[in-house]
Amino acid sequence: MMNENINIEEIENILRSNSVPDDGELDDILNRALCYENDKAESPCLSMQDVSKLLNCQNEEQHQRILEAAFKVKKKVFGDRIVLFAPLYISSYCSNNCLYCGFRRENKHAKRIKLSTEEAVEQALILEKKGFKRVLLVTGEDPSRTPVSYINDVVKSIYDNTGIRIIHLNAPPMSVNYLRRIRDTGVGVFQSFQETYHPETYKIMHPSGIKASYNFRLETMDRALTSGFKDVGIGVLLGLYNYKFEVLALMQHSYYLLKKFGTYPHTVSVPRLRPASGAIINDTPHIVSDIEFERIVAVYRLALPVTGIVITTRESSSFRDKLLTCGISQMSAGSKTDPGGYAKDDDNLDTKQFSIHDKRSLEEILQSIVESDQIPSFCTTCYRVGRIGSKFKNIAQSGRIKNFCALNAILTLKEYLINHNGSDSSDCLEKIIERRIERVEPDKVKEDLIKKMKALEDGEKDLYY
Repeated sequence: MMNENINIEEIENILRSNSVPDDGELDDILNRALCYENDKAESPCLSMQDVSKLLNCQNEEQHQRILEAAFKVKKKVFGDRIVLFAPLYISSYCSNNCLYCGFRRENKHAKRIKLSTEEAVEQALILEKKGFKRVLLVTGEDPSRTPVSYINDVVKSIYDNTGIRIIHLNAPPMSVNYLRRIRDTGVGVFQSFQETYHPETYKIMHPSGIKASYNFRLETMDRALTSGFKDVGIGVLLGLYNYKFEVLALMQHSYYLLKKFGTYPHTVSVPRLRPASGAIINDTPHIVSDIEFERIVAVYRLALPVTGIVITTRESSSFRDKLLTCGISQMSAGSKTDPGGYAKDDDNLDTKQFSIHDKRSLEEILQSIVESDQIPSFCTTCYRVGRIGSKFKNIAQSGRIKNFCALNAILTLKEYLINHNGSDSSDCLEKIIERRIERVEPDKVKEDLIKKMKALEDGEKDLYY
């Protein structure tokens, strides 16, 4: 099967070669990944063959070297910050019949919910009260019940009636005209996952509905970027097919976007198949072990140095803590995967898209990030000041984005502390802010940062660089 985005034959030829690097080859690949800033604007730092060799490394020593290199690249690009967000589900109605999903059309046990704009605002206010400034709107794929007009109304209402500063959207693939209308509301990133890039597996997993069209979904990012979105998010659902094929295909898709639009995908999410009530498939067809998952995260970071690598609450709390030093730069926290879930205490799987594993509160996750010697960030600045698309890529590739990240992480964490004074995490967060301020250079910037922090204490909000 041929597509402008994906060349299946090339991927399968690379997989057949099954090339395993010796230590010298691994040195060369990792050194080129660490020198990503020397690459030309439209040339990725690693080739598809390099990616395959990293996935094929056999021994523990090589595995650890890959993880360590990935963490170095993450710190080189983004510094010590980990950005936090929460998903906000607005509808569980869906016209598709994906075999692995609790929202699938033929799930007779699912309790369907569609939030009104007022209810969506209520959910956003709950998240804001917890401390979030960034939300990811998620909707089932049923355009008849959740048309673009509805999505836009929800976005506008949240912006107008809450302190949420940026909204990203995970929604069905749609036309350029519809995407343009959504972009005009101020949505930051448009996100849509291919789920699996393997055509035969895709056909089996998506037997009916709009999502049954492999090519229509694959070309979603082209339409989104053509419509005016500068930032898009992609991902595969690990476990549906051979992970090595999926990683190579996602990489090929990413390199295609770089060549055609001048930027990598802004985010790559790394979800692993989880049980879902009413799903046809609950046993993972292609198991991805924790070690393989670590490797995938690290390879994404090495091959896509300036992309946000996102980990969700599908993973366990202990494993997510471990992944903090494997190259991730964003993570969800305190997530609910059912519409209206943040106003409920129950854990009814019949309303959820899938079950979550890490059920810790935002406070607990803040503390775990600090314990990894990194700093939590609620920053939303880049989307609002125009550091997006190829401009973001160029700033990040030059090594300058981490300077903005460091300052904005301190400011947003300080604002969080002011609003949550006396919380269980207050002491450790105050200490990490103090330590990070000491690292700020030059003195003129440090003095300005301290002034901004004093202004926050005096009642100002939303200060940034």
